[in-house]
Amino acid sequence: MIIEFEEKLLALIDERISTASDDELFAGGYLRGHISLSAASCEEEGIGSVDELKKRIVDSLDQARAELSPADRIVVNDLWLELSNLA
Repeated sequence: MIIEFEEKLLALIDERISTASDDELFAGGYLRGHISLSAASCEEEGIGSVDELKKRIVDSLDQARAELSPADRIVVNDLWLELSNLA
């Protein structure tokens, strides 16, 4: 389940590349790292819950808040919410 959900999220990001704004491209690239790292940690620990993966992605984004400006945090958060609802 985790791998399929990760692949779906990454595919949704990839589908947007041709029409995305610069902010959306940045947010997609930024989210890819958090999604992949969170999925890898779930896999390493034998966790198969998509809800746990979502929680870990949100936790990872929260821990990295200082890396982004307030405006970038909004763009990343908005894209994450949209992707998590679509997937």
